[in-house]
Amino acid sequence: MRLIQITDCHLGPQHSETLLGLNTDQSLEDVLELIQKAEPCFDHILCTGDVASAGHVDCYQRFAESIRRYFPQPLSWLPGNHDSADIMASLQDALGIEGRLIHLGEWLLVLLDSSVPGHVYGQLAASELDFLAHVLAANPDKHIIVSLHHQPVPVGSVWIDQYIVRNADAFFQLVDSYPQVKMVVWGHVHQEFQAQHNNLTLLATPSTCVQFKPLCDDFTVDTQMPGYRWFELNDDGSFATGVARVTNKQYVIDYKSAGY
Repeated sequence: MRLIQITDCHLGPQHSETLLGLNTDQSLEDVLELIQKAEPCFDHILCTGDVASAGHVDCYQRFAESIRRYFPQPLSWLPGNHDSADIMASLQDALGIEGRLIHLGEWLLVLLDSSVPGHVYGQLAASELDFLAHVLAANPDKHIIVSLHHQPVPVGSVWIDQYIVRNADAFFQLVDSYPQVKMVVWGHVHQEFQAQHNNLTLLATPSTCVQFKPLCDDFTVDTQMPGYRWFELNDDGSFATGVARVTNKQYVIDYKSAGY
């Protein structure tokens, strides 16, 4: 099975809106065009949050419409700190967005909500951890990917690591008890990242818009291009993954910005 992850699209209510000077609709379209060219066959597309820069019905409708112009494959999403989880939930059925458990052959993709209304940091509510515990206990024979928006481990950039999942210890205590969990994947940090936690592979994925420079104490915009992550999932639980980025494009971006 082949899974595609996009994240942090930051669409505004209007098509012309920008983030740090970058038209986020245009950069999303560029990433979708790249996927279309590079991925002739895949099974599912996942967006790990911050679909919108500020939760608005028009953002989510336009996002789904953009995806559907390119791909008929099933689509799922989860909320980020800039999103409205309530609006996303209210639109999910009408827009044909899949639920929180995605079956991909011998694999199971689990979507968690780490957003906290009114705050930037991440937190997994007790109900989210209970949901995950139930899913893991009920699926001992599946290879499992857990997805969320916020990073559960520091990525090495002080300014964004203050917004980590605050109860990550409880999360890892749970997933460490289930060896069928192979990966934890997220967005939020607008950069590529990979690490290991015991037998778990931990992965962050570049944004479809502005990139944040890794290993910076202060907010720093990177010159890296927008991109996505692909996963090749084998029946025996082995996998391959990588990041692909847009090329041959020039964007208007405020690289000197101290925040957004």
